[in-house]
Amino acid sequence: MERCDYVNDDLKLIQQTDGLTFGTDALLLAGYINGKYKYGCEFGSGSGIISMLLLTRQKLDACVALEVQKEYADLTARNAALNGLEKRMTAVHADVREYVSDREFDIIYTNPPYMKTTSGRQNELQKKNIARHEVCGDIRDFCKAARKTLKFGGCFAAVYRTDRLIDLIGAMRESGLEPKRLTLVHADTESEPSMALIEGKAGGKAGLVVTRPLIIYKDKSHKEYSPDMNYIMEKGSFPSYFKR
Repeated sequence: MERCDYVNDDLKLIQQTDGLTFGTDALLLAGYINGKYKYGCEFGSGSGIISMLLLTRQKLDACVALEVQKEYADLTARNAALNGLEKRMTAVHADVREYVSDREFDIIYTNPPYMKTTSGRQNELQKKNIARHEVCGDIRDFCKAARKTLKFGGCFAAVYRTDRLIDLIGAMRESGLEPKRLTLVHADTESEPSMALIEGKAGGKAGLVVTRPLIIYKDKSHKEYSPDMNYIMEKGSFPSYFKR
């Protein structure tokens, strides 16, 4: 029930064939985060791919990867070891609502469950259901937990569905994570945005920059990436005009 793939940055990634696999949302979040951070934490690591991309791209020195499902926490640890990152990346089996860190983080990043427990089709596999639905905490729980362990002025970064963007922004502000940068992602020039990338600052002042939108494909055929997406695939980061 597993396979091992080569993905971006020549990383080897073990994935469960009956679970959630590496997708565009994780790739974009890793690219959206810019700068250099010493110590970070991922909320909901899954396979651990976002943390591994940040480490190999030298955007992060070391990190903790939290995962509420034991089999995925183990998978994160295995992937870290497979890529020689086990000294810089610590997988922890924990619920973000209960996790207590012995030190503050410079950045916390997450691709959280985005569906309410009462919405959407419930997946017959519980591990997929937990990954997609707010079974183990909603977005407010994630933001509260992030603010608790994030240093003042630290960065919070997330990828989320646009139909719940107001919930995310509200939760960030309530928790003291002031939204500072927002990018909407469209599949093509004729499609409505399907996801949002957002960055906030712990204890920051009000002032949100909405960047130009990211268009993934040149047209509706979805056969060719846009110049911006090609840049992200090649460089591992967004072009400079997406940065604050």
